[in-house]
Amino acid sequence: MSGAIDLSYCVVNTNGGDHLLACLEAIRRHHPTELTHEVLVLDNASDDGSTQAARNAHPDARAIALDRRAGKAENDSTLLRTARGRLCLLLNEDAELRSGAAAGLVAALDGDPHAAVAGAQLLTSAGEPAACAWRLPGLATATAAALFMHKRFTVQSGGNETRRVGWVQSSAMLVRREAAEAVGFLDPAFFVYSDETDFCKRLHDAGWDVLYVPSAHAVHHDQLTTDLSGARRRLVEFHRNRARYLSKHHSPAVAVAARVLGSAPYLVRALAAFALPGHDPRRYLFQASQELAPWRGEGIREAAEAYNQVRHQG
Repeated sequence: MSGAIDLSYCVVNTNGGDHLLACLEAIRRHHPTELTHEVLVLDNASDDGSTQAARNAHPDARAIALDRRAGKAENDSTLLRTARGRLCLLLNEDAELRSGAAAGLVAALDGDPHAAVAGAQLLTSAGEPAACAWRLPGLATATAAALFMHKRFTVQSGGNETRRVGWVQSSAMLVRREAAEAVGFLDPAFFVYSDETDFCKRLHDAGWDVLYVPSAHAVHHDQLTTDLSGARRRLVEFHRNRARYLSKHHSPAVAVAARVLGSAPYLVRALAAFALPGHDPRRYLFQASQELAPWRGEGIREAAEAYNQVRHQG
C-alpha cells in the first residue's frame, strides 16, 4: 500500500461529545513514539458539534464526514479501507486507551503472525474490568447460558496471560489490515452488535487467530447505556443480530435451539423479579420474547433510517 505506516487509529463518532475529545487526547498521550501513525475520525452524521470540536482540538486527525448515519460494521469497514496502517486500532468514541495499551496490542500481533485481531481488556468508567472476550456463540454457549454457567464457560477475558479466544469486543480492537481485507472486512448486514463476533468467526474460518491481551487496558464508558430512551431499540438490535449470526454460521435447527435455550435465563429472571420487591420483570420478559422472535420490532437500524430521512428532507 502506497504510503503505508505502522498504526492507524480508527474512531467512529456518533454524537460523542466530550467522550470523543477524551478518546483523541488519550491517543495523543499514549501513542508509542517508535511507531508511525495516523488518526482517522469517521463522523457518523453527528449533529452535536463533536467532530468540529475534535478538529479544533486535534487538527492532525483526519475526518471522514458522512451525510447519512450508517451502522458500526459499515463504518469500521470504511475506516479499514481508508487507513494506511498495516495495523488498525478500532475505537469507539467513548473508549480511552490507558498507558501502554496501543504498544501492548501491537506487540501481541507482531509477536504472533497467525493472529489477525488483538482485543484490549476493557474497563468500566469506574475502572473495573468488564467482560470483553468470549467463546464463539453456538449451541454449547446457549446451553451454558441456560444453566447459568455463562461466566464460567463462555467468558474468556480475565487473568494475566495473552491467549487465543473466540471473539473480542471492538470498542478497542487492533486488526491486521491484510487479514481484514482478505475476509471482506466487516459485514454491513450487522448494523450494530454481533458485527465483531461475525468478523472474528470469519477470520477463524480463514485460518487466523484472535487474541485477548489483558495487559492492554482501555476504559469503555459505554455511553449507549445511559441513553434510556433508546434501551428498547438496543435490545431489539442486540437480539436481532445475535439471531443473524446464528443463522449465518449454524444450521436452522441449531439456530432455533440456541434461541430457545437463550430465552430461558430471561424467563427465570422475570419470575424472580415478580417475587423480589423493586424489580421489574417486564424487561426480562421483553428480552425473552425478542430472543424467541428476533425479527420483530424496531431497532437502532430503523432509528438511523428515520434520522437519515429527516436529515435528507431538511
